[in-house]
Amino acid sequence: MASLKNLGALTLLLLLLSLTVQTWGKEDADGAGSECRVAKEVSEEKASALKLKVIAIFTILTASILGISSPILVRGMPLFKQDGKVFVLVKAFASGVILATGYVHVLPDSFECLTSPCLPDYIWSKFPFTTFIAMVAAVLTLMMDSFAMSYYRKHGMNEVECDHGNLIEHGQGHSHGVGVKKLDEEASKLLRYQIIAQLLELGIVVYSVVIGLSMGASQNARTIRPLIAALCFHQLFEGMGLGACLLQAEYNARMKAIMVFFFSVTTPLGIALGIGLSHVYSDNSPASLIVVGVLNATSAGLLNYMALVDLLAADFMGTKLQSNMKLQMWAFIAVLLGVGAMSLMAKWA
Repeated sequence: MASLKNLGALTLLLLLLSLTVQTWGKEDADGAGSECRVAKEVSEEKASALKLKVIAIFTILTASILGISSPILVRGMPLFKQDGKVFVLVKAFASGVILATGYVHVLPDSFECLTSPCLPDYIWSKFPFTTFIAMVAAVLTLMMDSFAMSYYRKHGMNEVECDHGNLIEHGQGHSHGVGVKKLDEEASKLLRYQIIAQLLELGIVVYSVVIGLSMGASQNARTIRPLIAALCFHQLFEGMGLGACLLQAEYNARMKAIMVFFFSVTTPLGIALGIGLSHVYSDNSPASLIVVGVLNATSAGLLNYMALVDLLAADFMGTKLQSNMKLQMWAFIAVLLGVGAMSLMAKWA
């Protein structure tokens, strides 16, 4: 009887032990399976993100080329002639896009970086670095604008006048003086357009590198997907604004090709660089936050100055729009449409 009791107790003990081992094994298997599922999901997310980034490189490159080349390619068509109304309205719309890019996209990104909790509180939370850097960048852009005009007026004007000297008749002193004065004004305006095109491209290139790098380093497919559409829209119409400036600057074919190339490849190049650095680049590291924040603030200051002063104010205070109130009103509507459309893109980018 005692042996039966001992056997029963031993059997019960073995059953309990068996159940315990099975439970542990199940928990271990569930834990290992959970880790495997997480690893698989992360791997699939990275693969999906990489596919989208490759797609982004080609779609953004195409949009950039179409945007900046379109004003140059259609310049011979009567509807799109440089002094025509359509050209004025397209440029006004593109200027609105550039203005909204600076205020709605680039400046908030800089705020987000330079006020991040990952940065030391002692310095970065005690002073509005974003607005300060943007303000300094705008003033420095004004300085570059002014000094470049002074330099080219002093050293480049004589060459321009000599190149066009055969257009002036030298028969009468009065007509010669009027011709020289007119030529001086035209040469000054041309130099102004050339400086505007160069400074505008500089601001766009700085921002394009940063946004391309951020997209390339991202591993979140849901973030990248809407960003592709937003950047294509951005590059298309911002490129049209820059292309219009290149057209007015009357650069030679070589210079136009260089500026078209750099505008078109900057964002795709940034994406490719971000892909290569995705394993070592960290969005939340203090160094990355500071560099990206400072570059964005600088770009915002430059773009805001260029959009307001060199593009919008120059056109709206110019003779063409000042002498035509109806065209001026349509141009304002075009600016608001550009601002509104690019601001709407901030919902996804």
